Order: sequence, then C-alpha cells, then structure tokens
Amino acid sequence: MERDANFHRGSMLPLLWICCFTSGICVASPQVLRIGGIFETRENEPVSVEELAFKFAVTSINRNRTLMPNTTLTYDIQRVNLFDSFEASRRVCDQLALGVVAVFGPSHSSSMSAVQSICNALEVPHVQTRWKHPSVDNKDTFYINLYPEYTSISRAILDVVTFFKWKSVSVVYEDSTGLMRMQELIKAPSKNNLKIRIRQLPTGSTDARPLLKEMKKGQEFCIIFDCSYQMASELLKQLMSMGMMTEYYHFFFTTLDLFALDLEPYRYSGVNMTGFRLLSLDNPYVASVMEKWSTERLQAPPKTDKIVINGVMTTEAALMYDAVFMVAVASQRASQMTVSSLQCHRHKPWRYGPRFMNLFKEARWDGLTGRIVLNKTDGLRRDFDLDLISLREDGNSKIAVWNSYTGLNLTETSNEKNKNITDSMANRTLIVTTILENPYVMYKKSDKVLYGNDRFEGFCLDLLKELSNILGFSYEVKLVSDGKYGAQNDKGEWNGMVRELIDHIADLAVAPLTITYVREKVIDFSKPFMTLGISILYRKPNGTNPGVFSFLNPLTPDIWMYVLLACLGVSCVLFVIARFTPYEWYNPHPCNPASDVVQNNFTMLNSFWFGVGALMQQGSELMPKALSTRIVGGIWWFFTLIIISSYTANLAAFLTVERMDSPIESADDLAKQTKIEYGAVRDGSTMTFFKKSKISTYEKMWAFMSSRKNTALVKNNREGITRVLTTDYALLMESTSIEYISQRNCNLTQVGGLIDSKGYGVGTPIGSPYRDKVTIAILQLQEEGKLHMMKEKWWRGSGCPEEDNKEASALGVENIGGIFIVLAAGLVLSVFVAIGEFIYKSRKNSDIEECVSFSDVMEELGISFRCHRSSKKRARPRGRAGLGGILSHPKRILRKETVA
Repeated sequence: MERDANFHRGSMLPLLWICCFTSGICVASPQVLRIGGIFETRENEPVSVEELAFKFAVTSINRNRTLMPNTTLTYDIQRVNLFDSFEASRRVCDQLALGVVAVFGPSHSSSMSAVQSICNALEVPHVQTRWKHPSVDNKDTFYINLYPEYTSISRAILDVVTFFKWKSVSVVYEDSTGLMRMQELIKAPSKNNLKIRIRQLPTGSTDARPLLKEMKKGQEFCIIFDCSYQMASELLKQLMSMGMMTEYYHFFFTTLDLFALDLEPYRYSGVNMTGFRLLSLDNPYVASVMEKWSTERLQAPPKTDKIVINGVMTTEAALMYDAVFMVAVASQRASQMTVSSLQCHRHKPWRYGPRFMNLFKEARWDGLTGRIVLNKTDGLRRDFDLDLISLREDGNSKIAVWNSYTGLNLTETSNEKNKNITDSMANRTLIVTTILENPYVMYKKSDKVLYGNDRFEGFCLDLLKELSNILGFSYEVKLVSDGKYGAQNDKGEWNGMVRELIDHIADLAVAPLTITYVREKVIDFSKPFMTLGISILYRKPNGTNPGVFSFLNPLTPDIWMYVLLACLGVSCVLFVIARFTPYEWYNPHPCNPASDVVQNNFTMLNSFWFGVGALMQQGSELMPKALSTRIVGGIWWFFTLIIISSYTANLAAFLTVERMDSPIESADDLAKQTKIEYGAVRDGSTMTFFKKSKISTYEKMWAFMSSRKNTALVKNNREGITRVLTTDYALLMESTSIEYISQRNCNLTQVGGLIDSKGYGVGTPIGSPYRDKVTIAILQLQEEGKLHMMKEKWWRGSGCPEEDNKEASALGVENIGGIFIVLAAGLVLSVFVAIGEFIYKSRKNSDIEECVSFSDVMEELGISFRCHRSSKKRARPRGRAGLGGILSHPKRILRKETVA
C-alpha cells in the first residue's frame, strides 16, 4: 500500500483537534472511526461475500498505518433476512444511533431503497457495490455506487458484438434487469444489420437444458448470457452436457466474475468464451491483495468457504474492499468533523454529512477494480476500464481493454492470436462424416473384425491421414446416417452430409462432395482436392455382325465404282493405242515373210481381259510390244498395285477390329430420344446441376428425369451401375467415378465429353476455424504431387484389354485418289507416245515410197480400228504405199486387203 499512501500524502493533514461531546465523537483527531454494514443472509450462506470483504478491508487498513496512521477503523455489522426491508430499516437506525460515517449495504432493491431513504433524510453517505436499477428522477444525493454505471456496460456489450462482427446474436437473461443492461444492443438492429433473439432463463430453476436444446436446434451460435456467476457456473456444465462446448459456439458472459470460475474443464474444448473483468490482475498490488484474500479464505471454516469461488476474490468482494478504502481516503482528508449519534425519529441530519459526501465524491483511488472516479452529480462510477478476456488453452487471456471514453482497444499481439484454440488443430479429435463410394471410402477386407477408422480404406482415408500428419489432429470417421451427399428439398431443408455439417454433428466432410453454389451458402469448402465434370456412363456397344458382302467394306462404294470405270477406261485406251501404233501389228506366219497378213492381239475383249487380269494380280497371256501400250500396261499395273495393297491392308483391319455401333454419343443424343432411360443419383450434386441448369438441353433432360423420378433417379452409384449393366439405362455421374468403374468393368465406358467442370472439396460448417488450415494442407499435398499419387494408387485396376487400333474406316477418295491421277496421266502419256510412234513410222517409210495418199492413210486406220478384226492384209504397191500397211522390208509394197 506504499504506492497508494504516496498518492494521497499531499492531501493528508495533521489531526490537531481532539474533543468529545455527549452527543457525538470528535473526529478532528479521532482514535476510532466507525462504519456500518448491513448484509443479507441466506439459509445456505450465513455469511455473505460482501461481509467477508468488508471485514478484510478494515483489517487491512488497520494493519497498514500508511493510509490512516493515527486512526483505527472499526465497524458495526448487522445481518438481515433477504428482502426484509422493515428489519433493514430498524438495523440502520441502530447503526446511525451509534454514530457511523457511512453505511454499506444491503444489496437487494427492496431493503436497499428503505435504507437509502433513511440515509438521505439524515444525510449520511450510503455506499453500494452492486448494480442498481436506475431511477428516472434520482434524488438520492447521499447515494454512492462503485459498480460501473449500467449505460456504460450496455455500450461495452455493443462494442464487443461489433468487434466480433456478429450478424446474429441471442441474448439470454436471468431477470428483467438484464434487459436494462442490453438496451444499447437491443437498439442496434435499427442502425446495423444485426439479428437479435431474446430469451429468458427459466425462473425458479437452474436447469436450462430445454432452452439450450432449443437454441442448439435453432443454430444460435453467438450467445450473450446475462446472469450471476452462480448461474454462469451451472450453465457451463449444462452447455458441456449438451455438446455445445465446441469451436463453433461463442459465449459471452456479462458477469464480471467469469475469470473467477473454474474453466479448466473447458480449456481444450475449443469453445469461444469471452467476458469482462473489472479487476486489474496485471497490477502487482492487486495480485498481492488477492493472494492474501485467497490464503485467508482457504484457511477459513468450511461454512464460509462455500460462498467463495475457489478461494478467488470476486468482483463484489473487490468492490466492497475498494469502497471501504474510499471511506478511509475521504476521512483522512476531513478536518474538524464530528460523527454524531443520529435518531431516525427526530429527522435531524448529520451536520457534516454534505461536507463528507463531497469529500467522498472528490476522492481518487487506484484500487483492486482500477481507477475509481465518482461522478459529482449522482455519485455513480462512469469512468472505468474493463478487460475483455478470452479462454485459451493456457487459461484466461486479456485480448482487449474497453474504456468508457475511448471504447475497445486491442491488446492481443499477432503471435497470441495464432495461439487461439480456434486456430489450432493440434491435439484435437475431429468428427469426420463421409459416405461409402468406391474408391473414395470402402470397407476394408480383412479376416479379423475391425473397429473404428480401421474399418475403412480408400482415397479419402489416405487424404485424411495426410491432413492429420500435417495439421496434427486426430479424427473419427463416421458414415452419414441417411447415406446421402446433401441436397435441398422443396421446403429448403438439407439432408445428407451437408445437414450433419449444418447441425455441427461433424467437423469435416471428407468425401466426393462437390463444391456447388447452393452448398457454399450453408457450409464452407476448402480448395478442391480433385477436379472433374459430369459425363455419361453407358454400356459398351456390341460389335456389328459381318454381312455377306463384308469384303466390300474396306473401300467405299465410290472407290469401287471408280475402279470399275478405270478398268473400262484403260481397256478402251489400250485397245485404241494398240490399234493405232504399228508396232502392235505382227506377221502371224513368221515362216512366210511374203504373207500379206498382219495381226493385232488387242481386240476389245482382249484389252478388257488384260485390265481385269492385272487388277486381279493374275496377269494374262497378252503382252504389249509397243512403247505406248507398255506405258498403258505399266501404269495400270502400278495402279492395281496400290489399289490391291490398300484393299488388303484395310481388309485385315476390318477382320481384326470389331466395329462398334453406339446409339448415343453425347448428352444431346440422350435429350433427343426417350428409348434409353437416363438419370442420376437422387439428392446429389449431379441431380442439382440439371435441376438448376438454364441450358435448354439440360432443362429438357431434367424434365425427363423429374417425370420419372421413381425409375430415372437412383439411390446411389451402386444401384445406378447395376441398372446400366442390366437394363437400357444411362447414368449421369462424375467423370472420376466413371474412370474408376470402367477400369474394373470392361462392359462399361464413358460416352461423350464433360458436361461441366467442378471440384471435390472438404466440407466444414460455416465459420469453421479449420477450413483455412485444411486448404493450406491440400495445396501442400498438391504441390508435392501426393494427390496425384493417391489417385493413381486407387484408380489403377486390373484394366481392360486396350484396343491397339481404332475402329477401321473405309478408304475414300481422299485416301487413295492420287492413284487415279497417276493412272490418267499415264493414259495421256501413252496416247502421245502412240501418236509419236505412228509419225515416226510414217516418216521412215516416206523415205522408201514416193508419195502417200490421204485416202490410203484413212483406209489403213479404218481397217486397224475394226474391233472384231485381229489381222489384215499387207498393202500392194499402187504407186505409193499406204502408211499403215508398210512393213519393215524396204523393197516390198504390201497390198491393202484384210482377212478374217
């Protein structure tokens, strides 16, 4: 107390006057100063906390003579029954007759009002340390209350709600006085977008579980409890039993004794619990006083120990302690003041009462409850500080200080924020909801009976294990009760895993849960750990049965027609050129050089036979002799080589590769028909996609599915797969699931591409402190490649025989059209060569013959191009030989005469 004595040393004056009167006691230099205390008792509390603190303060002042070196402070204590105002009036009159400078207590309103009226009449200060209901017209000029003024408390509560950015808050009060302390908060919705629910604790009973159950069902997570510390202690136990001591709830207690309660059972629950504290526990002087108090309380008899919270000094006791010290501070400043014996029936006031009251209001003291400054007008305490404390794993921690003038000021550092229980997942056991879905979550096959998490395996279990290793939490896997992912019904109610997250039955949902807009409004998602899209699962189409004319399939009908025309065209060109060129005419009787008959083997029929033989790779006995005809034959052979090679190669593909004929190729094909039934998993994200889609094709598909809900929509993927295999049914589902299924069932395949793009994420309740931690861990796994390795592990199956070649397609003009161009070029070349041969032969013979008539040439050509003739007679000389009939012998002239 040396600091407080130095604070008041300048105001202490020597006590010079000592006198005694029959009607009173002189206090100019008093030896004894008396104060009065009226305390109410209960059946289970024979001694109140205020009375213990009252005695403790007087004893402390008398032990330490720094504050009152020459005066001994004494007291007169009167005990009255609770709510007995008549007895309280009689007791205060007895104390005033003894002569007291101030009266402390009682606390409850009925008795307090009776005592206050007497003190006002006799002008004796009446000191209170509990919250008092404010009066509209306060005429209690001799009233002093060290308890913080109610309007300031009300503003502090509103500032806390604003600080935490609550959008919805529930106010639970014990009695009607709680509404007065909440008036600023109740007015807030008119200014801020704040939703407030007001509830009252049951009167006459400490069992609030029915009310808590209703609040839990209503998902009221931000709750303000305005109640005494005794009721707060009971509420904490009941909240724990109701399963509401989780990180999703935030409880704020208006009682200033939250710090004194035993919060050890709730430190590791993750619950957000905050409250105000008036005591300055950081002050060494306060800590020493509270330590002395605890030591005395723990050594006290058992009956008195019951009214003390774990031996900790409560706010009521601290305020009473500070009030006694305030009397001592005011008394040591008084001079020439006497304490008179007052009689209630005479109505004669204390002459020094107003002066002492002014000294009391002007006094300053740094007590256990901080700086004490009283308002000179009404004697209320408006200037004070409140510590905002929050429950941490290491106990209560001060996170901010609220001042009646400056408002809320943060004191918590960034490092301390990171140590918040709601931001930590270490040493936490989380409930994880999931659903059986291959290969994400499956029952583990084992000969032994498995329990707990060991029952399951799959991609999601591996993901959970990796997240647990990174974040340090343990988990308990539970299957969703209704076996659904989560969707809304027509009433807006959710089911499945989403519902369990909304109701806080589970902390995480680790499953193939799709991130959607409607789900994101009611729960939170981490970053996706897998991306995918909707596609179609359908049976593989059956191979087409080979027909009688399947050998024609390697080439298109156009090519077959072009080959036939090419064969006819080449035959005609070969016939013309063979008839035109003189080198294809030969003497059929080589032993008779004098024969006038020459022969040509390339008749029209033989020319066609030559083309067909070459096309069939068989050849013929006909062999061209002239260069022009050999060009025609060679280019035709080259043409047939390419055609036959292409046909043979493609025929092999047609014989070894089974051609598939699927009735559907995309979602548009499904929408255009009604023969094949299609659908999705009921209440899943795929169903929701089609239900909410505004694209005409998907709207049409949803209309089809909704019209056949009993048959089109399936309960789960397993049921859908069975229907696809056994009936003519197509299942719309996620591409990753289709990939997994098709790896293990070769009769199923994915039809078409992806309809949309989305992702699977870990679901958490809204506002969950775990979401950001899980997101960071998922990104870490993604960067390390572990997510890809896990997928490869669980998606890899025995596999189906892979098709080395795609379905063979018939060769068309675009494939082998070039060979026709080569053929045409060769035919044109042969024509020019034949003309050249004819001209060459004519010039050679012109050296022998003198002249050649045009009529002879035309006659020779006419004989040569007769289709049904293969021979002709040599021409005889008639002056000049015909060009077409001239043979190699230069001395002989052939006669133009043909023979059969």
